[in-house]
Amino acid sequence: MIFAVGFGASLGALARFGLTNYGKKHWMRQTAFPWPTLVINLSGAFLLGLVFALNLPAFVYAFLGTGVLGGYTTFSTLNTEMLSLADSGKKRLLKRYLLASYLGGICLLTAGYYLGTVL
Repeated sequence: MIFAVGFGASLGALARFGLTNYGKKHWMRQTAFPWPTLVINLSGAFLLGLVFALNLPAFVYAFLGTGVLGGYTTFSTLNTEMLSLADSGKKRLLKRYLLASYLGGICLLTAGYYLGTVL
C-alpha cells in the first residue's frame, strides 16, 4: 500500500508541476492572482469528494485519494501565496483568493461527493 501512495503522490506532484508552469505562462500574464494553485486545489477538492464517495477498495483509495490527489493539491503553496498577497498590500486579491479557495473548495468537494453517490 505504501508504494501505491508513493507512486500516486509522484504522479500528482508531476501533474501539479506541469499545470502550475502552464498556468503561470498562460493565465497570469496580467494579474497577480494565483490562478494555477486555485485551479489545482479546487479541481483536487472536487476529485477527492468524488473518489471518497465511490467507496473504492482501500488500495485504490490510497493510490488515488491519498497519493495522486495528495501530491496534486497544495495547502502550503496556497498559504505562501496568501502571505505574499498580504505582504504586497493586495488585500482585495487576498480576500478573493481566500474566499475562492476555501468556500470554493468546500463547495466542489461536496459536489464531487454527491456526484460520486449517484454514480
